[in-house]
Amino acid sequence: MTTQTTAATPAAAPTENASTGLIGIPPHIGRALATGGSILTVVSTFLAWTWTDEFPGDLTFYGYPGGLQVLVLVGGALAALFALASYGVKGLGWLTPAGADAALKYAVLGTFVTAWYTILAISFKLGGLVNLEPGGYVVAAATLIALLGALALPFERPEPDPIDPDATGWELFRHQAGHRWATTRAAFASDSPRPVRALPSYAEILIIVAVLALALVVFTYGIGTEYDELFIGFLITAGFGFAALNGAGLVAHASQITARHTNITVCGAFIAAACFPFTQTDDQYATLGVYILIFATVALGLNIVVGLAGLLDLGYVAFLGVGAYAAALVSGSPSSPFGVHFPFWAAVIVGAVASLVFGVLIGAPTLRLRGDYLAIVTLGFGEIFRIAANNTDGTSGPDLTNGSNGIASIPDLNILGFDLGVPHDIAGFTIGRFANYFFLMLLITAVVVLVFRRSGDSRIGRAWVAIREDETAAEAMGIHGFRVKLIAFAVGATLAGLAGTVQAHVTYTVTPEQYLFAGTTPPNSAFLLAAVVLGGMGTIAGPLIGAALLFLIPNKLQFLGDYQLLAFGLALVLLMRFRPEGLIPNRRRQLEFHEEAEAPTVLSKTGA
Repeated sequence: MTTQTTAATPAAAPTENASTGLIGIPPHIGRALATGGSILTVVSTFLAWTWTDEFPGDLTFYGYPGGLQVLVLVGGALAALFALASYGVKGLGWLTPAGADAALKYAVLGTFVTAWYTILAISFKLGGLVNLEPGGYVVAAATLIALLGALALPFERPEPDPIDPDATGWELFRHQAGHRWATTRAAFASDSPRPVRALPSYAEILIIVAVLALALVVFTYGIGTEYDELFIGFLITAGFGFAALNGAGLVAHASQITARHTNITVCGAFIAAACFPFTQTDDQYATLGVYILIFATVALGLNIVVGLAGLLDLGYVAFLGVGAYAAALVSGSPSSPFGVHFPFWAAVIVGAVASLVFGVLIGAPTLRLRGDYLAIVTLGFGEIFRIAANNTDGTSGPDLTNGSNGIASIPDLNILGFDLGVPHDIAGFTIGRFANYFFLMLLITAVVVLVFRRSGDSRIGRAWVAIREDETAAEAMGIHGFRVKLIAFAVGATLAGLAGTVQAHVTYTVTPEQYLFAGTTPPNSAFLLAAVVLGGMGTIAGPLIGAALLFLIPNKLQFLGDYQLLAFGLALVLLMRFRPEGLIPNRRRQLEFHEEAEAPTVLSKTGA
């Protein structure tokens, strides 16, 4: 009798620990370092960082943070709260519904970047590290310690893909680099947040009010930054701060709560926006506010064409120009050949109807095209409008637009005896000219948002989405593709013309050079399309936020000069690489780009 024996299969060699940090510090020590470093960072902001007030913000005081110190204080406090929550401190569990580690890493990294950016800026501006006071050295060491501790926190490492034995040196390098990048992404990844527990309606409304108040404070601070170094620090802190809140799961919880009270959230957002002029001591930043609203309103109109209907329009700014020119010609300007002065309501109708007519005239023969061909035709229309406005000067063509000089000296609006061109006192606050136009533009933005919401949730809105997803399949199901696309084109053009009527009065002058395809300052067609894509196609908040960022950031980064567009382009490339669905994504598009994301139980009619 023979006994068959089988050799025991040797156990697999132990692999690298799947739950370790990026650096070789024990996790409990790393957590302690992150906590202690964050608390020390907060303390360091109350120390002097430099001996002279020549650096903007005057960082020479003890006990009173100023300038960039305030931003480091905010980042350090946020990191300290997440660090304490990671220890399970009672009363802080609500801060981290998706776990504390990812949020802590983002907060610590943002604070480190802001603090070291400040130290380097002081050194370059004043001539070396010798100009630092003890507080500067303390904050540099504290943020570095906190960062090293945060990077030691454990996470689940991804398994490497198999290596081809015949791989070349370059392929092996790409494989290793890809695995390192996947490991780094896993280190900053967070878990799915736990569901929001049921709260009384009044509590959820209070949370919405708090979120809107925070948004107003952040926007007001950002738009009021007085020097370049502070604005760059603000961008760093705001970006990493949002990433930290998102990693903690707070953004997801806030989104769920606002989705339960959509109407209250929309009304609250407009009330918060209406409070903005009252936070300003003069009309300087209200000027930016009204231009942002004009840009955002036009971007929201383009979102109907691009985001809902899926039509790539590269000449959309021309509809803004048509509305502005039409309103300027009938608003009493001495440069107008018509010599008429319509009231505001009539000028609004003229501008909106003129844009509507042009939208139909351009869309009717071109909307049977698709994709790149449609984009090329719309780009041509935008250039034709600008060239035609230049040539209708009485010399090269009819005397209509005054050529390159444009329609000048457009009078301020007077609505029911209320002159928007002069300051007014309201409840003890002096509201200047641009603040008056800000309130008017806010009303028009509210109308555009209402049109977007009602049309997006209607039968025609569902038809737009169907055309966007698959035009051939939509037509096979009985949807008249050409008619549906023409309606989208006409509605988008009308909304742009509506904003153009106000722009004409705000700027006093309407010229062809304001309506380019691309330029260094918005609004132009390229920036409008970027605002929709950056913010999130098919959503309401996305284009509004995207337009605010794309108008505010170039305005604040003028010190970059010729490198401004380069920095802007690199930022867009990075955003499209890491978040192609936009900042405020449509839920359906988010699932398209991130298949591993959990599908929602219910999608809205437009997939938001």
